[in-house]
Amino acid sequence: MTTYAPQIPVFDEDPYAREHLIDPHPLFERMREAGPAVRLSRYNVLAFTRFDVCRDILADHATFISGAGVGPTDLRKEKAWRTQGILETDQPSHTVMRDAMSNVISPRSVRALRKSFEGFAEELADRVVAQGEVDAITDVAEIFPLRVFGDAVGIPREGRKENLLAHGAMNFSAFGPENDLHREHFAAGQGTHEWVMANCARESLSEDGLGARIWEHAEAGRVSDEQATLLVRAMLSAGLDTTVIAIGNVLRALAQNPEAWALLREDPSNIRFAIDESFRHESPFQSFYRTTASDAAPGGVPVPEGSKVLLFVGAANRDPRQWGPDADEFRITRSASGHLAFGMGIHQCVGQPVSRLEMEVLLGALVRRIERLEPVGPQVPFVHNTLRGWKSVPVRVVAG
Repeated sequence: MTTYAPQIPVFDEDPYAREHLIDPHPLFERMREAGPAVRLSRYNVLAFTRFDVCRDILADHATFISGAGVGPTDLRKEKAWRTQGILETDQPSHTVMRDAMSNVISPRSVRALRKSFEGFAEELADRVVAQGEVDAITDVAEIFPLRVFGDAVGIPREGRKENLLAHGAMNFSAFGPENDLHREHFAAGQGTHEWVMANCARESLSEDGLGARIWEHAEAGRVSDEQATLLVRAMLSAGLDTTVIAIGNVLRALAQNPEAWALLREDPSNIRFAIDESFRHESPFQSFYRTTASDAAPGGVPVPEGSKVLLFVGAANRDPRQWGPDADEFRITRSASGHLAFGMGIHQCVGQPVSRLEMEVLLGALVRRIERLEPVGPQVPFVHNTLRGWKSVPVRVVAG
């Protein structure tokens, strides 16, 4: 068992306990104020919550590697439950995979998606207004990415809802400990991995989708067939799983802050600021791990070689040292660029332009039709080891 410097504050509280996952920010504040790092006694791991230290760790991919896994298990010593993808790969393999993904998700290809995204956004927004009361999660946030990004990748429509959401929850739960919640998501996701992998194969993809373009790199010999399948799988996660959560989070925040919705109505160019502020305020990814390739001292805290370190980017994105004393508030006039919701450095999410486009197009269609959103009833959190979102957010739509 790794031994850490005795001066590092020790926390006996479990950040993966349900009560903290439902409301993580009070614990995050205590951890941030205790020091640059705290040792979680339950897991004997150093946890980092301050913005500057988390940013520096993420930017130093040579010292803090991903190839040992972005969960608590050291995948150099234990076999992963599935083949490691781009998130859990270091250079040089990571560079090859990232270059292929960046080529496919280029500014030009993202712009080409706008028209089809807008078409369904208009249709869905009309449906929302006609209903009057909707669930911002099940009637909007889940519906839109499943349709538009699933079509953009080129996977079959049949089976998306039944498989993709449960698969994402199962996949990302492995970024945390193997607790009861982890086991719940794995039980719910049984069989979905096989469906996803089968539908990321070349023969399952449409000829004109982003997935087929990934496979062109395999046909040209730039990536292997296995890497192509894994990249299509990663693409689905980048544009779908966390985007569902992100759309739900921003709609919830806007319903709770009517003045922010009014600013969007007044000037729709504010939408991009609302998106960044939402990613900062409630980061879909709350935490993940890195592993030290050599002795390190992030934030002046000594960490021996071969140690797992736990980064709470959800805490870093609320650090008042970076964002000011109102860091817990949702404020779209804030300059929130530079947040860590998409990571940092070579592992920064390649698919973020697609996620941003989905949110921008959908919010634009809603803002043009709706004067305000009003919360109407109890909200149900999505309880997950790694992700932060909601299962149900009922809202009333006031057309205008």
